[in-house]
Amino acid sequence: MLCFIKTVENLRRRFVEQGFTTALNGQKRVHPPIDKLLDGEQEAKVIAMRLGSPPTGYGHWILRLLARKLVELEIAETISHETVRQTLKKTVWDDQA
Repeated sequence: MLCFIKTVENLRRRFVEQGFTTALNGQKRVHPPIDKLLDGEQEAKVIAMRLGSPPTGYGHWILRLLARKLVELEIAETISHETVRQTLKKTVWDDQA
């Protein structure tokens, strides 16, 4: 097993400063690293919009189009296509449907 010197130094420092239990198990986060951008109701609207028909002139929904529509309809103040992707990734959806 490979262990770097810096790893040992950090563990030793954490043991001295915070105690054995914290050094061994680490600290629990009080807050998530980033607050959720969409609440449950907004996520449901994203999914419902994705399952509906795309706007005239489009064959299917793309992530950037969904993000633009969500801002247009004031469902979200601002949203990126990546947030839309992560929201839709939580659900099982099929493009062939």
